[in-house]
Amino acid sequence: MKLIEQFKTFLDEEVNLNQTRVDQLDSSVEAVQRAIKASSWGAKIVEFRGHGSWAHGTIIKPVSGDEFDADLLAIVEPVTGWTAAEYIDNLYNALKENSTYKDKVRRYSYCVTIEYAKERRIDIAPCVLGRQVNGIYEVCNRTTDTFKQTEPIRYTDWVKSKNGVAGGNDMKKVTRLLKHLRAIKTNFTCPSFLLTTLIGLRISDSDKDSKDFVDTPTCLKTIIGRLDDWLQANASLPTVRNPVLAPEVQSEVWDDTKYANFRDKINVYRGWIDDAYDEQDKEESIAKWRRVFGDAFAASETKAAARVSESITKRAAVAVYGQFKDLVDMVKARGKDVIPSSLVRLPHVRRPTWRAAPQQQQHTVRVSADLLTSRNGAFLRNIASGEPLPNHRGIRFKATNAVGVPFGDDYKLQWRVANTDTEALDAGQLRGEFNEGKTAESHNESLGFRGVHFVQAFLVKKSDRKIYGVSEPFYVVVE
Repeated sequence: MKLIEQFKTFLDEEVNLNQTRVDQLDSSVEAVQRAIKASSWGAKIVEFRGHGSWAHGTIIKPVSGDEFDADLLAIVEPVTGWTAAEYIDNLYNALKENSTYKDKVRRYSYCVTIEYAKERRIDIAPCVLGRQVNGIYEVCNRTTDTFKQTEPIRYTDWVKSKNGVAGGNDMKKVTRLLKHLRAIKTNFTCPSFLLTTLIGLRISDSDKDSKDFVDTPTCLKTIIGRLDDWLQANASLPTVRNPVLAPEVQSEVWDDTKYANFRDKINVYRGWIDDAYDEQDKEESIAKWRRVFGDAFAASETKAAARVSESITKRAAVAVYGQFKDLVDMVKARGKDVIPSSLVRLPHVRRPTWRAAPQQQQHTVRVSADLLTSRNGAFLRNIASGEPLPNHRGIRFKATNAVGVPFGDDYKLQWRVANTDTEALDAGQLRGEFNEGKTAESHNESLGFRGVHFVQAFLVKKSDRKIYGVSEPFYVVVE
């Protein structure tokens, strides 16, 4: 499903840089500009220009408390006799004289940076206009003491033109979403400028008013699909040039290994995005979108797990509604057949990230369980799926093949453990994640929260990390 409102909320609350930080950044940039104009830098300023994610409208909220940055170009007239390094060094020295910035200023290859207590940073890049040829912009490399031609204004205009084609600013939104994906997954490398170019190149003028860009999730599906198609058509590292400055090869930041990894990861995420978009069951679709973007997507929907008892008893016969305290009482009275199959599709239940092996290679996986005195305590008795169990005991799950034999060392078991109902929610223990068993065949848990919970075993082959079998859910009913 598209889940348009959930995407809007996710962007507003998790992805977009919040307005307070935007206001702080704007205020800081204005102050820095005033300080540079009043400084002893010695270069005549033509204008200041925003650059990069800040100028493109694709800046995102940092994850895990990291700092965010904004790129500011200080476009200046050439200074007779100055080398490339001197533009940077002289700007650095001028800001060091300022009492506000003397302890905040740093210098790097292409810029001078103002750091604000690990909260945000402003990268100020001197850009010389018309040093040798009128109208040519050049940035300065302090490390090599060389000038490099650039087209920052034309590139920003190119990004804005592509965004204008893609519906309601949806190129910007998709770029932010993919940058957020990069930040939370941390398993592929693609600098923002290259990612922006790769996205923009997937949009053409003929896409104006196309149904492929009608809303944010559709735009995301279209762009990731087109990007994956292009990547799969290029088995080896291709040349990606700056669309407004052909001599600049942006893909030089990659090597063969980084490109191959990026190509593989986009292919995986394209499959997940298509799966989530095409899924017609709302709760299942939410869970599949969470496989892409994490548990923060549609976070409010987690409450569905706490409403399990209410929703199921309401759907039962009118005479039943109010007869049972919750689903646990209903199972005790009528047996495990009243447990709905939809339990395993609740939004908080993680979907597997491993790919499935071909159907003909799949194995039968059966789960049995023992009741223990505590999580790692003594054996009490065998138990059945859906059997009501006392609280504050332990349980050991075992996985075997169709004839009761444990799987060999070629495989590992991943146990998906999910709780439901209000006690688990209130304790922040709905879970739904995968756990690798401590032994090759078993996994232990505690019985701590009243409710109908479940466990499933996923058989993953170590050599190719594919799923070769999935058990039926084993329902754990805790009184």
